[in-house]
Amino acid sequence: MVLGAGSGGLAAAKRAASHGARVAIVEGDRVGGTCVIRGCVPKKLLVYGSAWRELLADAPSYGWMPQAEPPLRCDPAILLANVRAEVDRLDGLHIGFLEKAGVDLIRGWGRFRSPHSLEVSKPGAAPRLLEAQRFLIAVGGRPTRLALPGAELGWLSDDLFNLSSLPARVVIVGGGFIACEFAGILHGLGVEVVQLLRGPRILRGFDGEAATTLQAAMQERGITIRPGTCPLSIKGEPGALRLRTDQGDSLEAGGVLLATGRRPFLDGLDLEAAGVASEAGRIPVTADQATNVPHIFAVGDVTDRINLTPVAIDEGRAFADTVYGNRPRQVDHTLVPQAVFSQPELATVGLSEEAAISRFGADGVKVHRARFRPMQLALPKRGPAVLLKLVVAAADGRVLGCHMVGDHAAEIIQMAAIAIGMGATKADFDRTMALHPSVAEEFVTMLG
Repeated sequence: MVLGAGSGGLAAAKRAASHGARVAIVEGDRVGGTCVIRGCVPKKLLVYGSAWRELLADAPSYGWMPQAEPPLRCDPAILLANVRAEVDRLDGLHIGFLEKAGVDLIRGWGRFRSPHSLEVSKPGAAPRLLEAQRFLIAVGGRPTRLALPGAELGWLSDDLFNLSSLPARVVIVGGGFIACEFAGILHGLGVEVVQLLRGPRILRGFDGEAATTLQAAMQERGITIRPGTCPLSIKGEPGALRLRTDQGDSLEAGGVLLATGRRPFLDGLDLEAAGVASEAGRIPVTADQATNVPHIFAVGDVTDRINLTPVAIDEGRAFADTVYGNRPRQVDHTLVPQAVFSQPELATVGLSEEAAISRFGADGVKVHRARFRPMQLALPKRGPAVLLKLVVAAADGRVLGCHMVGDHAAEIIQMAAIAIGMGATKADFDRTMALHPSVAEEFVTMLG
């Protein structure tokens, strides 16, 4: 029995069923989880929609005249409605995939009553007590709300997908990938954006040079970023809010987005009834996804390791292959590519320059980089330079990290991840023939 029909739970359920297991999956919300319902998929669609602002602005330099009468304009309500319709379509597809796989979908919210029993409840129906030989907890995470006066007036990231219109001005609190992605989306849709950072820069934990390059690009596009600024309170009413900061000023906005992190969704599971241990708000597991209770496992964001959809999917499949498929394997968490779908994109795989220096010392690391304006922006004559960066071990030339800030960075880094995973050296990159003219060719033509 799987708790949670998100990426990890769906992958585990279908794979276990393919190995002959009798599987049920319990879900009180729509099927698809964070990624499909209120995360990667609808967010990426909004990124595509918001990118048209710059594409249309650049069009005249290529001979197209989109600003002829009547003037083109964006109606965010149409975009938001179309995105929600696509999410509804995907929800139905995933339900169909479960049926085809032979997995029973049980609607409702589950909570443990004993190590082998689960109570499932939903409005208007009597609770059901169900038993299973094994359980997999895959309930994912939820956004957190800051503990400050008036925080309930602010939006969480989930709320943005349900809006029917956008205000003229939004304040975003946070410097993580969700904050940066929505800053780009809202700005592209014509909203004035002010982003407050507690620290000196965005994207703590990412390569510092890549993060500061992105921050400068966001500011050049017109997003106001205020480092070292924390919110103290929010007052007003929806559509007319005032946010007070620790710098002694007040910011007026039609909306405030609190993008300050996520946490595992353990609420209501009653883990104690099953004897499952939690630690610092997460469920710790072994390399085989097992909790401290031998027949109860957990995958995905609820374990709070690397909270990414492909990781949760691989963890779910590895669990099913190991327990039901007689093909034991463990997930390798050491080399996971990541992308921030900001504007421009930032993508990375392997060690940042800071992490490499920490591990090998300053003399043990060589950094190769290229900065240039991409050909796509040569005629519009605008835009920040892209950054491509290789972090290399001085001793043997092995590429330790690959980073990029620029359009299509995620697509390019995905391929670089294969090379780095195979142990490629800088000499291997140098030997590779360039594909010209392209942005990615700079990874194989860097001097040094």
